Amino acid sequence: MDHLTELAARLGAALAQLDACVCTAESCTGGGIAEAITRIAGSSAWFEVGFVTYSNAQKTRQLGVPPALFEQVGAVSREVVEAMLEGAQAHSGARFAVAVSGIAGPGGGSADKPVGTVWLGWADGPRRHAERVLLAGDRQQVRQQTVERALLGLLRLCDGHSPLLP
Repeated sequence: MDHLTELAARLGAALAQLDACVCTAESCTGGGIAEAITRIAGSSAWFEVGFVTYSNAQKTRQLGVPPALFEQVGAVSREVVEAMLEGAQAHSGARFAVAVSGIAGPGGGSADKPVGTVWLGWADGPRRHAERVLLAGDRQQVRQQTVERALLGLLRLCDGHSPLLP
């Protein structure tokens, strides 16, 4: 069993113990978090829905992210990730949520937001947490590290801790 599958299995066990569900709102990972979670047999008992909102238009249409945020702070920002969390929870009814938006590369970076910049957000009910990370590697490595961080954060949240890694 690979590392992501092991994390997803642990997450499933934790969610089952809490009798809770999770949803995902993904951009740069293109559904990778939901894919890892649904590798686990029986995940339909604790995985509610995955939103893959790669474009800003879909972040608005599917998750209710205000269009003005993209002009004000950009898609890769705390504000957008928090709005994605809120929309995902509102549309799914899931207690737990994770949202990601980032620049996986190889292009698309800037001085303020270089390639590898990712915002991750987690929610447990109304409680929200977000962090900006700068990940190294190529496109696939950035995406893989983002999926891993998202799952680890959800596990920490299910255990009653902050999802932010020390």
